[in-house]
Amino acid sequence: MYENSESILVVKSEAFSKRIVKMVQYLHDQRDKTLAPLYNQVLRSGTSVSANVGEAQFAQSRADFITKLHIAAKEANETRKWLKMLHEGNVLTHKQYQSMDNDCNELLSILVTSLKTSKRNAQIIIKS
Repeated sequence: MYENSESILVVKSEAFSKRIVKMVQYLHDQRDKTLAPLYNQVLRSGTSVSANVGEAQFAQSRADFITKLHIAAKEANETRKWLKMLHEGNVLTHKQYQSMDNDCNELLSILVTSLKTSKRNAQIIIKS
């Protein structure tokens, strides 16, 4: 189920992962070190989105493709929660939070749309 590596989902998820890595590097260098476990959680979930989109590109079946995208969406949602927690704990400024949250929401929206399309297409194939 190879999907074009230039697809908007691939490009956006990779860019988001890079931003997450840079953000966590910044937090480790500039913020309270006792919160490192939180930084690591957002690093795990935020980079997992791109990893699962990459897995979906080489899925073994349509069902596997849908499963990988669903996992990516769950990870994006988890990342939103961690970002919100970091903002509410005054670790991220409002501007930093808004920027990251906007990117995360955009990525989540693309994932949900892709999931709906994939599920609809799977139903069409089954009925044919």
